[in-house]
Amino acid sequence: MNYNLYPRHDVLCIDMRSFYASVECMKRGLNPQTALLAVVGDPNRRGSIVLAASPALKKKHGISNVSRYFELPEDSNLVIAPAHMGDYLTVSLEITKLMMHFVPKEAIHVYSVDELWLTVDGLNHLYGSVYTIAEKVQSSIREQFGIDSVIGIGDNKFLAKVVMDLHAKQAPNGISECRYEHVSDKLWPIDIEHIWGIGSKMKRHLNRMGIVTMGDLARFSHDHLKKRFGIMGEQLYWHAWGIDLSPVTGQFTKTEQKGYGHGITLLRDYTEDEIQACLLDLCDEACRRARRDEKMGRTIHLSIRYTDDDAQHFSRSQSIDVPINDTMEMYHVCMQLFERFHTEGAHIRKASVTLTNLTDDVGTQLSLFDDRSHMNQLNQAVDSIRERFGSTAILRASSYTSGGIALDRGQKIGGHYE
Repeated sequence: MNYNLYPRHDVLCIDMRSFYASVECMKRGLNPQTALLAVVGDPNRRGSIVLAASPALKKKHGISNVSRYFELPEDSNLVIAPAHMGDYLTVSLEITKLMMHFVPKEAIHVYSVDELWLTVDGLNHLYGSVYTIAEKVQSSIREQFGIDSVIGIGDNKFLAKVVMDLHAKQAPNGISECRYEHVSDKLWPIDIEHIWGIGSKMKRHLNRMGIVTMGDLARFSHDHLKKRFGIMGEQLYWHAWGIDLSPVTGQFTKTEQKGYGHGITLLRDYTEDEIQACLLDLCDEACRRARRDEKMGRTIHLSIRYTDDDAQHFSRSQSIDVPINDTMEMYHVCMQLFERFHTEGAHIRKASVTLTNLTDDVGTQLSLFDDRSHMNQLNQAVDSIRERFGSTAILRASSYTSGGIALDRGQKIGGHYE
């Protein structure tokens, strides 16, 4: 591979170690590296998931981020912390602001609440080598927030990410580097299941083709991969050679909205009667966001999954002649789809609605029998109240029934209580 044909950048991929747990430790004046602390989604539910565990808890008791609350050990030093998503988002935002001391915002790509990329091209004359820059970034986060981080360094975002996942987390100082010339040594011996972007389904397909490691993938026919998997196969091939042409700057550019959706995994089984209030709340939120952006949609999607895998899950859509962003109009279409495709008697565990096929909200088409202008005024009044006083300041009566979800979700961020 002639790497001289491909761009080289100085990209850092930064991951905050045990981020949620570290924030909770700092709030309590505990050392994130020595404290035994678990962040639990909802301590009132024994089956609630452990969202994060401190490094010491992971090492001593083998607790991971897929453990359940009831699996936590009986340890007198163990601290149980309810999740506070608002705090984590606030700290994440402050860390991003700290990164702007090193680079402009266009050189920052936030990947998740605890992970981001920095492009530090041309900063050598200010801070020294890219490795030194990584150490300075790491030190700044630790000094200001008390949170340890690991950093991968690469010629592009893919290399920085995978070397961070595979090597930096095991490195004594939490920093590892992978350039094009290091790909055969640092990437090719690794099993494909450990590579970012390759899920279990893709792994099974590749294994059946005799591809087990990244080296196998790199030596496989490019044309065969592209024919079998399309653009995804082509991307897999180039990633195996460490090549990633995705932009490393300008990530703050807003992308075009394709649709407005809302979904939920229910905490218990819902009946046919209860799901009606749930769907109304979901439509309310999807349409509120559409109205906020002055958009309307012609196609409504409904997806339902049941508790029993033998039941016929479904995802169906229906297009209408006149674009809408009114909650009740979207809800009526969803109920038509539900009544048509629902498996009678089956208990519901997941539901989602989406408004797509968007157009600008440039006016309202009136009919002889429905005065939509009055409904638009009502929607605007309700949206204004919620914008000013919070999402639960005014709710439909159905939201207070056993099937309503708006009241509980209004108290949460990212599915967890603030």
